[in-house]
Amino acid sequence: MKGSPLKTLRILLVLTAFLMAGMTAAFLLRPGSADAPSLGAVRLGGDFQLQSSSGPVSLADFRGHPVVMYIGYASCPDVCPTSLAVMTQGFRRLSDDEQARVRGIFISVDPERDSPEKLAEYSAFFHPNLVGLTGTREQIDQVVRQYGAYYRIAELDNSALGYAVDHSSRLYLIAPDGSLAEVLSHNITPDELSAKLRLLL
Repeated sequence: MKGSPLKTLRILLVLTAFLMAGMTAAFLLRPGSADAPSLGAVRLGGDFQLQSSSGPVSLADFRGHPVVMYIGYASCPDVCPTSLAVMTQGFRRLSDDEQARVRGIFISVDPERDSPEKLAEYSAFFHPNLVGLTGTREQIDQVVRQYGAYYRIAELDNSALGYAVDHSSRLYLIAPDGSLAEVLSHNITPDELSAKLRLLL
């Protein structure tokens, strides 16, 4: 019986160590982590090609310009329009010359409802430098993986929409050389965003 409390203590210490390791891993790999251009050993970012209303568009087409990218969908009722509004206000806090040099990309993960033409109209509502892109499900999934994003189709019972899309909500700040400079939380302020853009101009 003397060894029983000691054995129990050892077990508790081992379990605590595993719990702490798990919590650390969950913190480092959590989907909403900001300011993390890498996820473990995987480097985030990279070139891609999707479809606009004017034809194919690659990230490489924006070389020389700082880019703010957002992944969502046009029917999103809340975080997408809010985040795009932050992007727009961040752009408008720049001087006219600075504003002319920045670009925005809105990627839709809902190609069934978001045609390139619809995205062009939707994006133009926010800012003339914002382009709306989509593609095949395979192309979209590739970009989502590249940037450590997330989305999931959620069926809606008794709704005219049919389904919604749960998705991560981040702004991706891309440097003029095409590399991912920073992953920003969607609750960044326009002033903070414009300051970060100026550093890349």
